[in-house]
Amino acid sequence: MTPFSALHYAGTPLLLPNAWDHASAAALAAQSFEAIGTTSLGVAAAAGLPDGTAVTRDLTLRLARQLGAGPFLLSVDAEDGFGQDPDEVAELARDLAEAGAVGINLEDGLGPVALHAAKIAAVKAAVPDLFVNARTDTYWLGDGSHAETCRRLDAYQQAGADGVFVPGLSDAVRIATLVKTLDVPLNILYSPVGPTVAQLGDLGVRRVSLGSLLYRRALGAAVDTAVDIRAGRPPRGVTPTYAEVQALSSEGSNL
Repeated sequence: MTPFSALHYAGTPLLLPNAWDHASAAALAAQSFEAIGTTSLGVAAAAGLPDGTAVTRDLTLRLARQLGAGPFLLSVDAEDGFGQDPDEVAELARDLAEAGAVGINLEDGLGPVALHAAKIAAVKAAVPDLFVNARTDTYWLGDGSHAETCRRLDAYQQAGADGVFVPGLSDAVRIATLVKTLDVPLNILYSPVGPTVAQLGDLGVRRVSLGSLLYRRALGAAVDTAVDIRAGRPPRGVTPTYAEVQALSSEGSNL
């Protein structure tokens, strides 16, 4: 079992915050997060590109190369693998592993089950030690059918997925029911209005991702600051100093 995989079997769920650039990853690493993911929305939006449209492959790989040597375990959000050819997705996985990534998140976007399973199998054949977190979008893009969710996740487990991810699922009873059907760790996307990390752990969840939440909160804080200043109010929240941000650069950190 790899160190990253082992984090999914510890006493408490793995809380995985998601970075979108070097500074955000370095700031999270400074808070002693053992593992950090990337957020496809953050990477895409920061470049003025849409998320989930397979246009950020190069940006994602570039970010992985920036972060892969950092003092944390890196998992990369790779949308659907940025392609429909399993061999091409496997090649991306090799590149990510060479960059230092130890995990990859692959989403089905409610496409064909067999195709997504083939991508997972190809990645595991190419890079056996890369932790594949197989995501199904039954709750985001589908009708949240338990039967369909189980059908898809079973196929992904059979293909070799090391963990499965069901974003949009936040109901405690449904989560507990789903856990009982799985042979691999369940990853749930944290929701401010859903169960806490501790409560998710009690339900059997082994990994809790923050997804794009940090990026969206950062955008909201930036806008709030500008609006407060325009209105004559002192800005709210914590503001890192210039020197603190400078220290997050590659010359001032271990990334």
